[in-house]
Amino acid sequence: MKVALTLLVIGVLLLHQDTWNWTNKNLVFGFLPAGLAYHAFFSLLAAATMAVLVHFLWPAHLEDEESLRPATSPHTESAAATAGGGDEAR
Repeated sequence: MKVALTLLVIGVLLLHQDTWNWTNKNLVFGFLPAGLAYHAFFSLLAAATMAVLVHFLWPAHLEDEESLRPATSPHTESAAATAGGGDEAR
């Protein structure tokens, strides 16, 4: 799977080099220059590629809410209790 995704990224990178559109004077849909239309399509392709990469390669442990909570220690709990209520010391 990683090899296929790597080849996908390399293919998208190669498609970004669109030197053949530099001198193309054709209009797409009658108003859009060919180079701009190509880059609009390329932007959609890049977004789709990123969505595929996130779907297949995103680390699962980052989605676990339990692992994102900071560990509490007795020192942090006692410090929080005394910092919030200064009435006990008076």
